[in-house]
Amino acid sequence: MFTGIVETTGTVTEINDTEGGRRLTIESPFEDLSGGQSIAVEGVCLTVEEYGDDYFSVFLAEETLDRTFFDQLEEGDGVNLERALPADGRFDGHFVQGHVDGTAEILDIEEVGEDWRFTFSIPEEHDKYLVEKGSIAIDGISLTIAARNPESIEVAIIPETYEVTTLSQKAVGDPVHVEVDVMAKYVERLLEADDQQPGWVEQATGE
Repeated sequence: MFTGIVETTGTVTEINDTEGGRRLTIESPFEDLSGGQSIAVEGVCLTVEEYGDDYFSVFLAEETLDRTFFDQLEEGDGVNLERALPADGRFDGHFVQGHVDGTAEILDIEEVGEDWRFTFSIPEEHDKYLVEKGSIAIDGISLTIAARNPESIEVAIIPETYEVTTLSQKAVGDPVHVEVDVMAKYVERLLEADDQQPGWVEQATGE
């Protein structure tokens, strides 16, 4: 589980494509890594395979490549990094699983005073989970939807977020990872179960 509060950014230093997927080596300032540790890379929960004083490597299976833009990554690209939330850690963002729902496109970037306003397309089949003032994770960053339009959403980015994350490296037309609020999915599932309840009662009672 993650919070969407990006700790730092890393740099992709090596990319190796294999028959079953792709392996990334990422330069990172993290000092307390271990094999099997979970790290959100651009919002995608990945497992540390190898690590050293200033790097770690992760493997991307074909399914991960299909759901993300990691097939477009190049050596030298920056990536957002967040380690999994410890049991006694402070919770400052929102529940982020690191299970990306899909990708969206940056439609517009506008500087507003000291802040920034980003407009993103809405991933197919996920518009029902997006509401104004609701939470969303973009490239692993916990953000609040400032405006909900028919085919896009807008988010306000404060200077700290802009400078600490890879958003400062993005341009109009670039893809981003999107994870909708998992709480919305739970509510949807509960409502579906409630709709089915009369059928269960009828089957159980024989009426």
